[in-house]
Amino acid sequence: MGIISTKYLLQSAQAGGYAIPAFNIHNAETIQAILEVCSEMRSPVILAGTPGTFKHIGFTEIYALCSAFATRYNMPLALHLDHHESLDDIRRKVNAGVRSAMIDGSSLKFSDNVSLVKSVVDFCHANDCSVEAELGRLGGLEDDMHVDEESAFLTDTEEARRFVELTGVDSLAVAIGTAHGLYTKRPKIDFQRLEEIRQVVDVPLVLHGASDVPDDDVRRTIALGVCKVNVATELKIAFAEAVKTWFADNPQGNDPRYYLRAGMDAMKDVVRSKVIVCGAEGKAI
Repeated sequence: MGIISTKYLLQSAQAGGYAIPAFNIHNAETIQAILEVCSEMRSPVILAGTPGTFKHIGFTEIYALCSAFATRYNMPLALHLDHHESLDDIRRKVNAGVRSAMIDGSSLKFSDNVSLVKSVVDFCHANDCSVEAELGRLGGLEDDMHVDEESAFLTDTEEARRFVELTGVDSLAVAIGTAHGLYTKRPKIDFQRLEEIRQVVDVPLVLHGASDVPDDDVRRTIALGVCKVNVATELKIAFAEAVKTWFADNPQGNDPRYYLRAGMDAMKDVVRSKVIVCGAEGKAI
């Protein structure tokens, strides 16, 4: 088993009426925690790394870890370039073996977003790499990117149709009321907008900002066509809080094998719940 394109996972999810959980990774421990659960549950999974992740721990090292874990757990893995903004950066990582990339031109005007995404699609498709793009703009904090409420806007249905036709993108992240980070109140998801987009766009749809969204709302988006659910902040919080608790209980402790395992186990609980919400248990290829 090795690193694969997300298009195979997402096409199966779209046909089967479930979603692929996409979990953001940061280091070896977070990768291992996610894969321990997904292997146990036989769930397909997408491991997503932002540009900031690849600054923290080098791309070559992350790729090697994921390849090794794919062999260890005997399951195909999609290592996904999350919220990348540069064709040159994507080109370098695809040439090194990645087969899934998100090019984020959501801050650009429509025509410039189309142009950027089309250039990435042309390159990636020649290298068996699937491409996700975003239309509309989510608010909140993601990695080093902060979008305030005034700059966020929802995906326009007709623009979504034109965008997919013009770019040939493999999946589309839509802005329907979710946001990156945690919520101060229950998010107001525009399910009607999602349904209308699904009617005019045939590629798999992606839900960003799924951390802290009520399970019933996530399930409803999946029923309306979402095939990939992104989770990041909830994982980090669970890990961090468990490590803090461990040190509170063990003030003289200093062995990372113990406090990191506490964080990993807490993260695993979140991963397990998201796999169930996505309906992905038992769906591994």
